[in-house]
Amino acid sequence: QVQLVESGGGSVQAGGSLRLSCSVSGPTTYCLGWFRSTPGNLREKVATIKVGGGASYYDDSVKGRFSISLDSAKNTLYLQMNNLKPEDTALYSCAASIAYICEYSFWGQGTQVTVSS
Repeated sequence: QVQLVESGGGSVQAGGSLRLSCSVSGPTTYCLGWFRSTPGNLREKVATIKVGGGASYYDDSVKGRFSISLDSAKNTLYLQMNNLKPEDTALYSCAASIAYICEYSFWGQGTQVTVSS
């Protein structure tokens, strides 16, 4: 079982920054990612990264503002979020795939990000 524990959420004004962290433990993972959800809405993929290869993906809504990175020595996934907007308000969860085709089957509890205007 992969275990994921997020931290770093909080409240910030529009234009501010936050860095989310996700501690990863357990079996080898091939893909890691950040997703977000709001009440009544489907979970949205924000950013993902291939472990080892480093290839990353960003949703159009966060390109140029968010950056995903992995510190393999610390087994920690990060999401640097800059120029935050009220529409970024959501519960952010990290996820892991032990399948090479990036099927995310392990999830953290999530950390809340609230951006006020």
